[in-house]
Amino acid sequence: MKYKKFDQMNCSLAQTLDVIGERWTLLILRDAFFGTRRFSQFQENLGIARNVLTTRLNQLVDEGILQRRVVNDRGHPEYVLTEKGLDLQPILLSMTHWGDKYKAHPAGQRLEFIERSTHRPIRRMAVMSQDGRALQPREIKAVAGPGFDARAPGAPRVAEDAG
Repeated sequence: MKYKKFDQMNCSLAQTLDVIGERWTLLILRDAFFGTRRFSQFQENLGIARNVLTTRLNQLVDEGILQRRVVNDRGHPEYVLTEKGLDLQPILLSMTHWGDKYKAHPAGQRLEFIERSTHRPIRRMAVMSQDGRALQPREIKAVAGPGFDARAPGAPRVAEDAG
């Protein structure tokens, strides 16, 4: 199924979806965070068709999220997360935490994420205020920034501040 591109929309969320919004892409990223690096490993772990995997890996490399490295004499590449890719971790953790809450397994949490140095569980992902307080959804609002153009295609409807 061919999806509409959002590259002309003046919306950060839409532009992000153009890069990582396809479900196989998210699962490839999940596996990359868990240490998967080789094409054959991705294919075996996910059961994904070779052509789909090739397309998704190439897109992630083109976007600078993964780096393709040749590591042996036979020329088999490995795919390694870049800094841009590592910056996606909070998104994947947030989605996983949402799934733990709303799509829970009857036997309990599927995975527990821990801090490597202390082996203690991490906190659930949350939106934080500048002073470190967790904020609830109704405590947050969007206001137009310098790059916002309400006339641009796909621009979100941002309410003017009544202040």
